[in-house]
Amino acid sequence: MVSAEGGNRHILAAFLRSRRERVTPESVGLPAGPRRRTVGLRREEVAVLAGLSPTWYTYLEQGRNIRPSAEVLDSLARVLKLSEDERRYMHTLAYGHTSVAPAERTEQEGVDLIRGVVATTANGAEPVYAPDRFCDVYAWNQAAVEWYTDFGKIPYEQRNMLLWMLTDPLARERFVDWEYDVTDVIARFRWVSAPYRGHPRLEAIIAAAEQAHPRFRDWWQDHDVRVQRSRTRRLRHPELGERSWRISALYLADFDNLMMVFHLPT
Repeated sequence: MVSAEGGNRHILAAFLRSRRERVTPESVGLPAGPRRRTVGLRREEVAVLAGLSPTWYTYLEQGRNIRPSAEVLDSLARVLKLSEDERRYMHTLAYGHTSVAPAERTEQEGVDLIRGVVATTANGAEPVYAPDRFCDVYAWNQAAVEWYTDFGKIPYEQRNMLLWMLTDPLARERFVDWEYDVTDVIARFRWVSAPYRGHPRLEAIIAAAEQAHPRFRDWWQDHDVRVQRSRTRRLRHPELGERSWRISALYLADFDNLMMVFHLPT
């Protein structure tokens, strides 16, 4: 693991001290005592409650070059009663990035929220659709129906962007650069689904894709990987002609395994 570097170690140390001073002994089940002079919790108390060595935790608050694991940080977040924003901030100070939040909100809440956002674009001129980490499409606007397909007519278990691109002749007609786009989606699919190896849905999609197109196995075994960055996509419509967009995938901070794909005119 990478420890917090340079100034961030000292910022993390100051942050921990400030949060420790805000937690009262009573709030964690400890007696306050009539002669207690410490504001908030003592370092030793935080360490014991978090299952850590008092000396090690003292070093952490002193900004020394030590390496707290994500589990240790989350244990401290629990003891110090950090908000989710504070917990993420602490992880960012320690590692330069946040970590997946404990499962407090269900994925269905995220799906419902994003469906609501996509619904605000119902009459928009540009396509918007929302796929999950497995490319299953769960929300779309009317422009996406016009330029891609009517996802509502596809059975739920088959409503997958990658599988649609591989199996439906309409996809070949709509994507001007079909092979480029399908291999691009495969590379991004590999990146997004990496934490879910062995997941039944992931394995089912890979198996279906292998059955759907003779070249998928080769493309998958190329191990090309791309993160979700904006890129150009060209689509063709039988009546509206050919158009080019800059497509961008946006995530909600609370649900980083769900996204919305927006099409920005070029």
